[in-house]
Amino acid sequence: MPEEAWVTVAWLGKTRGNRGEITALALSDRPDRYQALVQVYLCGTGAPLPRQVEHTWFHNGTLIFKFQGVDTISDAELLVGLEVRIPLAERTQLEAGEFFQSDLVGCEVVDRKTGGSLGRVEAWQDGGGSGLLVVEGGLLIPFARSICVEIDVEARRIVVELPEGLRELNPS
Repeated sequence: MPEEAWVTVAWLGKTRGNRGEITALALSDRPDRYQALVQVYLCGTGAPLPRQVEHTWFHNGTLIFKFQGVDTISDAELLVGLEVRIPLAERTQLEAGEFFQSDLVGCEVVDRKTGGSLGRVEAWQDGGGSGLLVVEGGLLIPFARSICVEIDVEARRIVVELPEGLRELNPS
């Protein structure tokens, strides 16, 4: 599958314990998404390798994976540093008004007052409660309902009502 047909859900870290478990950097803030994983694909070098997930759990805020057939420290060491991916079509369904951060990247940001484009979202930045959209030129826009008043990921467009003075705080 092409690169854009995958979603990275975690990065594998170091081994944990002596039963083949491995820590991971979770790329979602919702633990329930990991509990639902059955099959994932491990990517790093070469073609994606399918792996059955035996179970996942969190230990002191760290995601732990246990894969079927990975039963020793030596087995788990071979997986360190790999990406855990799923096909895009298997992403969790979101509630109305929820968005994947990756779907926001690339959207055009339009000022509601002027109708003018402020640029495209280049990245997402965790910045406290709501997070920030990083727009071309370095403009940071809080991802809050009161500011991002219309979001249409299908049309790749976010309409914003910027608070007075925001542009001056973040000159582009």
